[in-house]
Parts: sequence; structure tokens; C-alpha cells
Amino acid sequence: MARRRNSNRRRRRGGARFLYKLVSMLVICGAIVAALTLFFRVDTVVVTGLSRYTAQEVQDAAGIRDGDNLLLFNKYDMAPRIVSALPYIEEVRINRKLPDTLLIEVRECRRPFALVQDGSAWLISPRGRGKIVDQVDAEEASAYPQISGCELLSPSVGTQIAMATEFSTRQESLLSLLSALEEADMLDQVDGVRLDDAACIRMDYAGRFTVKMLYGADYARKLRALSLYLADEKIQDNMTGTFDLTRDDKNYFRQEVR
Repeated sequence: MARRRNSNRRRRRGGARFLYKLVSMLVICGAIVAALTLFFRVDTVVVTGLSRYTAQEVQDAAGIRDGDNLLLFNKYDMAPRIVSALPYIEEVRINRKLPDTLLIEVRECRRPFALVQDGSAWLISPRGRGKIVDQVDAEEASAYPQISGCELLSPSVGTQIAMATEFSTRQESLLSLLSALEEADMLDQVDGVRLDDAACIRMDYAGRFTVKMLYGADYARKLRALSLYLADEKIQDNMTGTFDLTRDDKNYFRQEVR
């Protein structure tokens, strides 16, 4: 009997110790949550990389307010909200700077391309999958490099471009070319891209050249070749003509005679 009573006492003491540890852990967790709630509040939001939007517009799109807890929000949910609400923004990086600062770095579409359709000009980002960043009057399209020879299916601001299935190769080639141009820092020289020829994609370049390339080509390599050709002393400043990059021989340039 004495042995059983001792065993019962040990069980009770063990249960009490466990309960004490549990209560202590809950108290500690509560203290931590209380500290997080009282401290590390957002006091300053710094937004960089803007040209079209204001810092307040970005903050509103992010859903962050002064006084919100800096550590408890999910920045991976915040970035898509910003991109969705503000179409010209293509990339978002969010960092915390303790104790009270939120850093938001954005990258905006620098030079969209215009595609005129049904009386409107749809402005398309050259990066990624061809996001439609804006819709303007067709008369405003001349302010942008233009995409022609194709038609979009149900275009809408904030969505990616889509063409009919039979034009899927042309769509993919267009997006690949625009991405390669951006990577090569050559977008500023592009006047337009034409998809009306079933045999090749045509690019109007530098105000005086047409560049022909096959659909599905290695556009990064083709653009490197174009840069080398343009640097050749044989290509003089007053020349106009066509670079035929569908061929791999040396007869790549045909000068236009006026």
C-alpha cells in the first residue's frame, strides 16, 4: 500500500511539473506575441523605382498601413497584390529594416509596345509573357513602338497577351524577341515588330533598317550578330536597307537605293 501511495504522489508531482512547464511556455509565447504587437510597428515605408505611380499608391495596393506589425505580414502575398493593382509594375522586392521600416523596390515597364485593335491601342510590356499594362486611344499609338500583323483574343489590362492557336508560334517568337531585346538593351532602337509575314518576323530598327528573322530563332544570337553588323564600317550612317538574318551566309545586308 505504501509503495502504491508513493507511486501516486510521484505521478501527481510529475503531472504538476508538466502543467507548470506548459503554463510557463504559454506565458512566454504570450509575452513574445505581446512584444511583437507593441514593438516593430511600421512607421516608415520607402518605395523606390517609381516613375508612373506614387509611393502612396504602392502602399495602398500592398495593403500596408502605418502601425501594422512589421514582422507578421506576409510579403509574398503583398507583392502579387501590388503587381495586380498597378499594371505597369513588373517586379516587386520587399524587405524589412528593423525596427520600423518597410522597403519596397519596384520595377516598372519602361517602354511598352502598342498594338492597335478595334479603335484602341493596347500597351504591352516587352518583359515576361507580354503583360498588357494599359489601354489608350488608337491615336496615341504613334508615341510607342508598334506590333502589327496579329490580333489579340479578349485583351484586358493586367492580363497577358493571347492569340489564336494558329498564331501560337508567332506569339512565342514575339515574346522571345522582345525579351532578348530587353536583355541586350536594344529596345530603345526598335520602331516596331511585324508578324504579317508567315515566313519570318520583321523588326523596324533605328529608323532606317528592316531586320528579318525566322520564327523560333535564337534571338539573343541574332541580336548579337546584328550589333556586330551595325558596328561594321561598311554600314555607314546614311545607309538604309534590310538585314536578312534568316540566312547564315555573308550576304546579310541589302542596301536600299534611293
